[in-house]
Amino acid sequence: MFDLGVCYILIFEVNIKRRVIMTGKTHVGIGIISAVILSQYKMVKLTLGGLAICAIASLLPDIDHPKALLNRYILPAKNKTVKTTIYFTLGVFFLLLNFFYLNLKYVETLGIFFILTGFSSHRNGITHSLAGLLCFGLAFGFAAKAYGFKEYIIPFFLGYGLHIIADMFTNRGVPLLYPFKKRKYKMPITFTVGSFWGNLFEGLIILIGLVYLTFKLPEILLK
Repeated sequence: MFDLGVCYILIFEVNIKRRVIMTGKTHVGIGIISAVILSQYKMVKLTLGGLAICAIASLLPDIDHPKALLNRYILPAKNKTVKTTIYFTLGVFFLLLNFFYLNLKYVETLGIFFILTGFSSHRNGITHSLAGLLCFGLAFGFAAKAYGFKEYIIPFFLGYGLHIIADMFTNRGVPLLYPFKKRKYKMPITFTVGSFWGNLFEGLIILIGLVYLTFKLPEILLK
């Protein structure tokens, strides 16, 4: 059982000024709302931990952008050089730690992905691709099985995957098949992030989601 207010806190997060990426709160909202809907069909186990994992995973594809929501708390300075240095160093650290001490596949996978993330340019690299989803998903899946929280695997894939799908509705698209193809894939109908219509669209998603959660979530939890 968890407080409905927690969902609101997860959805209403800090906005990025003069942004060129969809807001973190929109991605988190899409992930959480989808998880709640799917829980009614027994596809996702509705727990606070599962929703938290889904929310975090929904932000991960943007870690290659120095001003993304997660990086606002991780990076000491919000620029590309700092982002590249920190993620590259972090990746090398995980690889060396794994090579000399741990010998765990998910740690190795995570190290490789951090290195790739360091050199990845936003919406032009691995994080917004199926390869990124697979790399992060496998690393998380290995860890989840090793430490006994397998029920969080589906929420993780849900949050990460929906982020990529949501960004396909923007005019920039995503390099879905990177590194095999650099072509950007979009939906037939797109919007420009940061524009009036883009902000209106994102606002409506959050509003509709909150109305849905307010009326539906208590009913689900009381079953």
